[in-house]
Amino acid sequence: MRPYVILNAAMTLDGKIATATGSSNISGEEDLKRVHEIRKDCDGIMVGIGTVLADDPRLTVHKINAKPEDNPVRVVVDSKCRTPIDARITNSDAKTIIACANEYKDEFVKTEKYETFKNRGVKFMWCGDKRVDLSLLMSYLHEEGIDKLMLEGGSTLNFSMIKAGLIDEISICIAPMVVGGANAKTFFDGEGFDTMDESVKLELIDSYSLGKDLILKYNVLK
Repeated sequence: MRPYVILNAAMTLDGKIATATGSSNISGEEDLKRVHEIRKDCDGIMVGIGTVLADDPRLTVHKINAKPEDNPVRVVVDSKCRTPIDARITNSDAKTIIACANEYKDEFVKTEKYETFKNRGVKFMWCGDKRVDLSLLMSYLHEEGIDKLMLEGGSTLNFSMIKAGLIDEISICIAPMVVGGANAKTFFDGEGFDTMDESVKLELIDSYSLGKDLILKYNVLK
């Protein structure tokens, strides 16, 4: 058993979610509110450590009317235990789970940072040898009561999740802009598939304009 996973992101027309320098302010105000409506409807929200290091997100519901209890559980995939001590994702606004690989456990649990995180109520989940085992993590999150999970993870985590068959739905905002750049982050990075036949197939279930942006929703075909 695992959560139902919705991957949400905003990208430019040429498929970029951030420039090479890390600029990622893509969505219009209407789309930002849509994103926070999804957050409010989910039990958890997950990102990779790259997103935490680059953006220091709160991952709370704050663009729309909401109560503290509307905030989803925040989940960070952080194989090497690199979450900064002052990361906003570890504050008291919502519960936080950091998933790390077993290789780094023995040393990390001896650190002052680990004790500080524990004192803040941050929970750690250890799975996988050198990298977090995403399937085991999904099972754990389901046991923790997370039935619907919003994935806002960076391009590497996005690919790892979809390759593992762990994404059920994709909701994407396409903004009317082009940035280019061979080193700019795309919606999915990772190692990619070798052939088009291996690609993950999607079914378009909804599309509509939202301000200047275009919203597309897909089911991931299994």
